[in-house]
Amino acid sequence: MADPHTTDRVAERNTTTTTTTTGGGGGAMGFILGIIVVVVAIMAYVMFAGDGSTGGGADDVNITIEGAGDAVEGAADAVEGAAEGAADAADGDASN
Repeated sequence: MADPHTTDRVAERNTTTTTTTTGGGGGAMGFILGIIVVVVAIMAYVMFAGDGSTGGGADDVNITIEGAGDAVEGAADAVEGAAEGAADAADGDASN
């Protein structure tokens, strides 16, 4: 039998855990992103700005087509003939 003079004691245990984090690395990321923005801006300027000159002689291109007037008139006649032929064919199909 149990001794009446002893009591059972239950020990309570409390545990507290604290996690502390420090913010870091944001400054380095901002610096790297800033460098990328500057590089892209310089590349865009170089690609799209040009040198501002309106004539240097070396970049000018002149194209002359001689005898093109006769070819254009012949092409116009050919297109007109093709259109008339298509209309005649359509009229022929509609009468069948």
